[in-house]
Amino acid sequence: MAEGMILNIIATECPAENEAKFNEWYNEVHIPLLFKFKGMKKVTRYQLVGESKDQARYLALYEYESKEVMDAFAKSPEFAAAIEEMQGTWQGGGFDIKWRASYEPIKTWER
Repeated sequence: MAEGMILNIIATECPAENEAKFNEWYNEVHIPLLFKFKGMKKVTRYQLVGESKDQARYLALYEYESKEVMDAFAKSPEFAAAIEEMQGTWQGGGFDIKWRASYEPIKTWER
C-alpha cells in the first residue's frame, strides 16, 4: 500500500433552482465549518463536465492524513456543528447526497 492521503468523496446533486444557494453555502459555510478540524488537509470540489443523468453533478474530495484521523473527524465537535448547521439550512431538502465513499492509496505516479 502506498503512503498518502485518505480520500473521502461525497457526490451531490441539487435542482437547478437551488444551485446558486447550494454552491454559495457549500463554499462559504459548509467547507469552512468542516475545515476547522485540523486533521482535514485539503478539500477540492468538482463540477461534472457536460450533462449526465447517470452521474452526480458535484463531487467534493476531502483529504486526511490517515484513516485514524478521518475516523476521528466523524466523532469531532467540528463535524457535529457542521451537520447541525446543514440540517438547519436545508431542513426542507434542497440537495441530495447521491453516494459517498472513502479510499486509501495503492500507488502514486508523478511526473
